[in-house]
Amino acid sequence: MNSVTQQIAYPEASEESIAEYLRAHPDFFERNLSLLSGLQLPHRTTGGAISLVERQVDVLRQRNHAMESRLKELVEVARSNDRLATRIHALALQLMRARSREDVIDILDQQLREGFTVDQAALVLFDSVPHLAQNHSRFVKVVHREDPAVGPFKSFLQSSSPRCSRVRDVQRDFLFGPGADVQSMALVPIGPRSEFGFLAIGSRNPDHFHPAKSIDFLARLGELTACALGLH
Repeated sequence: MNSVTQQIAYPEASEESIAEYLRAHPDFFERNLSLLSGLQLPHRTTGGAISLVERQVDVLRQRNHAMESRLKELVEVARSNDRLATRIHALALQLMRARSREDVIDILDQQLREGFTVDQAALVLFDSVPHLAQNHSRFVKVVHREDPAVGPFKSFLQSSSPRCSRVRDVQRDFLFGPGADVQSMALVPIGPRSEFGFLAIGSRNPDHFHPAKSIDFLARLGELTACALGLH
């Protein structure tokens, strides 16, 4: 008579059910220490085997490194925001001392170049603004809102929020002059839907004014400029 080897069939458990069980019984391995000591996991870099405890330590080390990197980023953002707040405060004090609209424009031009160290800047004002002098430096451009040169900014002019983006050649040539070394720019409305014009700030760095950049500082700059010019 042939001997028959009897096998016991166990229902196959899914990874999800095992994980759910372990989450519901966190003391499972504590009650089964021999099983815990026998577990081996593949090492990500060497290809060898490491214990579960070693893998947990490795995971915690990676998480700690990620948290440290994130913390450094947050600290740098906070410092950058603090520097910007200080510069905005200094600009506001300067503008409060201005005695005329011409003084405001001169101060804004100087502070953007020296206080904020921007690569290029231009203030575009529409000729509908009352009592607007025409004899300013190349920082100021006075144009009609329907001027063809303003056409490339049409979508921006229809909004009321600052915009950061790469600069197109036709935009760069109008704002900063042909051949200007500007790769990205921020456009800041002066008044709702740029009613009175807009401020343009250019950078040589193509990623400096990227679309994901925070616009809070730019919005404050636009409001401050409009108020100082008496355009509110």
